[in-house]
Amino acid sequence: MTTKLSSATLGLLDSRIAVPRYDRAQVTKGIVHIGVGGFHRAHQTVYTEDLFHQGRDLSFGFCGVGLLPQDMGMRDALRSQDHLYTLVERSREGDSARVVGSMVDYRFAPDDREGVLEKMAAPETKIVSMTITEGGYYVAANGAFDAAHPDIVQDLQNPHTPRCSFGFLVEALDRRRKRGQAPFTILSCDNIQGNGDMAKRMLLAFAELREPTLANWMTENGGFPNSMVDRITPATTDEHRQMVADRFGIEDTWPVMTEVFRQWVIEDTFVQGRPAWEAVGAQMTTDVLPYEKMKLRLLNASHQALCYIGMLFGYEYAHQTMEDDDIRALVTQMMDDEVTPLLPAVPGIDLSEYKATLIQRFANPAIRDQLSRIGIYGSSGMPKFVLPSVEEQLRRGGPIRLLSFTVACWFRYLNGRDESGREITMKDPMAPRLREVAQAAGGDPAPLLALREIFSEEVAASPEFGRQVREFLQSFSERGARATLRDALFRA
Repeated sequence: MTTKLSSATLGLLDSRIAVPRYDRAQVTKGIVHIGVGGFHRAHQTVYTEDLFHQGRDLSFGFCGVGLLPQDMGMRDALRSQDHLYTLVERSREGDSARVVGSMVDYRFAPDDREGVLEKMAAPETKIVSMTITEGGYYVAANGAFDAAHPDIVQDLQNPHTPRCSFGFLVEALDRRRKRGQAPFTILSCDNIQGNGDMAKRMLLAFAELREPTLANWMTENGGFPNSMVDRITPATTDEHRQMVADRFGIEDTWPVMTEVFRQWVIEDTFVQGRPAWEAVGAQMTTDVLPYEKMKLRLLNASHQALCYIGMLFGYEYAHQTMEDDDIRALVTQMMDDEVTPLLPAVPGIDLSEYKATLIQRFANPAIRDQLSRIGIYGSSGMPKFVLPSVEEQLRRGGPIRLLSFTVACWFRYLNGRDESGREITMKDPMAPRLREVAQAAGGDPAPLLALREIFSEEVAASPEFGRQVREFLQSFSERGARATLRDALFRA
């Protein structure tokens, strides 16, 4: 027997399931969030939910916003459940469920553009947060603002009827400026180093093209905190929906699965106030960079390392790779020998303990984090997570063998088949082009290294890096992935 999740049915749920005990009718929508997905609902909304349970900061409820046609599904799911959803934290010790209620509204921009703009422009909106992925920042291959992108061209030509995130943000800010209101804080929660700085630089470039006076106002009055976010959150599947129904008796159209671990480090530069997130475990700081670098270079780079060799071996989930002694050794040795020496001291963090926690998180069998999900981010992840460490080691003459092996695994994966000859599904946004280049190149890494969207001139021109990647590719062809991995570990 299951109960359809809604405000009216909260009292019918099993007593072991935590539900909102505060009065949701008293929550006002002080935060608009663009790009509501599983991660946002496992992270920022949960910190805020914990505050609400303390009876604090009820003026900072969330209004979600979807800008893309595919966001209609999220709109329908949330509206059918009064914007409630089930969060399941999964570990070796078992699963625990709670119902999260800190999101109290959701707007679907394709059907309600004006409503979204006015919600963002409303005085009660103090923060607009976003998880829009790296592609949503419109960064060109040379690192400058991509003013020629069709989304940007359309929104500059039609500033009052925007379609993309930048168009909505800047039009809403312009309305506030003209009404004599202060701007909202723009809080990026994307997995990008210096995400607040990136948002500021790109948005100001867009605003400058639209109206220099507006750009100046944003520069003088706006807030763009950097933040580091971390919580492994696999995509929701029908298996997850059935598990929530069977185990917890809840009929939930779009529950969220996540791990117990969570981390949020935030630069405290808000211009219109903020929730007291530090009271529920977030860390407020004046410098996010050391935490970001630690996370991107250790967690995200390790994900790349285990992902592609794991798929070549035929594994489906991250925890399976940690059950493989060779892959576990790859991740451990790469972190210890080639990445950790590059990291600055991180206040309050013991790096040895942090790395041990990462291995435990990767090995969590309850999460069932799909390698195909991690693999989506190859074209964007390699230049953010792996290649910066390669560049630094090349400059200092340090070891790059396991980092090079990780890149070679990605190249081998791009051919589209695992060690058994089974086709590998590739969801990377650049997949068609990457596969075409990889298959044409065979064992020669040069054509892939020539892709400047991914590889810098410094890395691509390095004889040592090129030699190592080429040797690994040749070994994959001649000896197979297992022997190549063991050789990389033995000679590292």
